[in-house]
Amino acid sequence: MVVIRLARGGAKKRPFFNVVVADSRNRRDGRFIERVGFYNPIAGDGEEALRLALDRIEHWRGQGAKLSDTVAGLVKKIGAKPKPAAQPSATESSQETEETEATEATAATGATAAS
Repeated sequence: MVVIRLARGGAKKRPFFNVVVADSRNRRDGRFIERVGFYNPIAGDGEEALRLALDRIEHWRGQGAKLSDTVAGLVKKIGAKPKPAAQPSATESSQETEETEATEATAATGATAAS
């Protein structure tokens, strides 16, 4: 499974985290697929503490990647809406069914009228 999580870097007592897309079987700081941002929890005034490539995060979520709890909080903090799991709600699936049935009914009526 592909996950979007933090990989720790920096010196002792000076943490710095890269936000990476990685296979969940790899180590925390090990091999990753793509770096999509960074988080500096001890950034001073005038320093950038958080940068995320939200378009790349949405791309990977579309591919089935899951956010870690911490990364989900960071995405929420930056102002983007974290999407729930890709399960369609009951109202969405019923609307799609109604639209499909209406299209099929129209097509069937048009076919009999043309005959």
